Amino acid sequence: MLNLCSLTAKAARPLERGLASIVELPKLKDFGVQNEPVLGYRAGSRERGELADELKRTSAVTEDVPIVIGDQNIKDGEPKFQVMPHNHGRKIAKFYYASEKTIQKAISVSVEAQARWDRTPYEERVRIWERAADLMAGEHRQRLNAATMLGQSKTVVQGEIDAAAELIDFFRFNVFFLKENAKYQPISENPQVTRNSMRFRGIDGFIAAISPFNFTAIGGNLAYTPALMGNGVVWKPSDTAVLSNWRIFNIMREAGLPPGVVNFVPADGPTFGKTITSSPHLAGINFTGSVPTFNWIWGAVAKNLDRYRNYPRLIGECGGKNYHFIHPTADVESVVTSTIRSAFEYCGQKCSACSRMYVPRSLYEPIKEGLVKERSKLKVGDVTDFSVFMGAVIDDKAFARITSYIKNAKNNPQNKILGGGEFDDSKGYFVQPTIIETTDPHDRLMVEEIFGPVLTMYVYEDKDLMQALSLVGSSTKFALTGAVFASDKAFLELALEELKPTAGNFYINDKSTGSVVGQQPFGGGRMSGTNDKAGGPTYVMRWTSPQSIKETFVPLKDIDYPYMRD
Repeated sequence: MLNLCSLTAKAARPLERGLASIVELPKLKDFGVQNEPVLGYRAGSRERGELADELKRTSAVTEDVPIVIGDQNIKDGEPKFQVMPHNHGRKIAKFYYASEKTIQKAISVSVEAQARWDRTPYEERVRIWERAADLMAGEHRQRLNAATMLGQSKTVVQGEIDAAAELIDFFRFNVFFLKENAKYQPISENPQVTRNSMRFRGIDGFIAAISPFNFTAIGGNLAYTPALMGNGVVWKPSDTAVLSNWRIFNIMREAGLPPGVVNFVPADGPTFGKTITSSPHLAGINFTGSVPTFNWIWGAVAKNLDRYRNYPRLIGECGGKNYHFIHPTADVESVVTSTIRSAFEYCGQKCSACSRMYVPRSLYEPIKEGLVKERSKLKVGDVTDFSVFMGAVIDDKAFARITSYIKNAKNNPQNKILGGGEFDDSKGYFVQPTIIETTDPHDRLMVEEIFGPVLTMYVYEDKDLMQALSLVGSSTKFALTGAVFASDKAFLELALEELKPTAGNFYINDKSTGSVVGQQPFGGGRMSGTNDKAGGPTYVMRWTSPQSIKETFVPLKDIDYPYMRD
């Protein structure tokens, strides 16, 4: 079996100012799989030219995206449209909501396909996944990037990191983890007499994959990792990521995945949720989204528990209220740079984005000045302009939610806007990166998930360090990611223990974003989710129903035991 700790060793490095690492790790070994390189897109580069051409092609059409169940294309009712968030008058995809009847059909097809697919040898499945990863890394790379940039308003680098590198990593590393996990076999004390073995089965029924808009790679992981392990899947993509997810679906078909194993089913959220949780064949739900939605799903499953053939697997990643905690010995430049990137890359629409920071009074002025100065340099606009730092937030609902926090801050005497605060949705859903200072560590800006480019800073007195540290875990229900910045090793050792429950992904002198598949397996606890660590070796095991097998070679001939004959 894999050593989980050893997978994080590649990312570990000494602390700043020459301090040795405070976390003991085993020596790194060669795992036989590597992360996909992130291309640079410098002026004159081949990838830049190819991406520019693909952006033109993708933006010139409105692609018709059907519901796909098995090998059948379906178009239910009036069409819906996915628009460019940075130019919401431009439609890039036309799609359809599956009706309850259509969703039920998708369930039936998935269940039937699962029984056949589960008999497919792992060698064949691995071949398909490796072929898909090669297609994503090669001829389809810029089609994935362009669909993600235009449909989800990601900049070049954010699109490349997501729709290319991370997506490819999920496919390659999950295959690798499957192979490594399969190496474990139970003990056979006398293999001449009996042999014990274990095999991985799919779960009879279907898995519902409900994916978000903010990462194309998450859509691919949520739908296709269960499929890798022998499951049938009904995939509901986000309305605002339909085109990029459609690209993944077609790549998998091209790679050789049989029809019906994964079914592409855009749908109204409540209709989809009620239909899947009412089916006796529900075997699991793979979800990334909001806490209220996941709570509803969990409650609906509980209410229907008596009708299911299996106890459904529930995996959820529900966001966070991620923090940067700054110690008086922190390096100011590192704090400023890391916080700007974490808070504002992709408009703060990453589950791991820093949205609250705790700053000591002794470093307040240089950190404030640095943040305000760097924020003022950030260019916001159309993501096809390669000089922009961030595009638009995803849609009108997000725009209204995010700007409501800014409006409230402007009217609250406890809050002060240090930079930004402007917004405009006349052409695109643009919200300027906004930095707010609050005197209340329990203000909603410090407690609630905003999921937008809004960073709130609370200043604590140096003498009240421990009191401020206690606020990190006590003031919010989330525990996804967090970071501490310090050069004081004793404090870092203290923080590592004190903040242990506050983050599933914990960073020391680094920003709270940027986890890499195989390097920092991702997930959080508390109301941030079930912490199943996507990108790590245990994730694939959540989607299998292992079977232990005992094979006997010497027939049993006696009913009694020898001592009975004495």
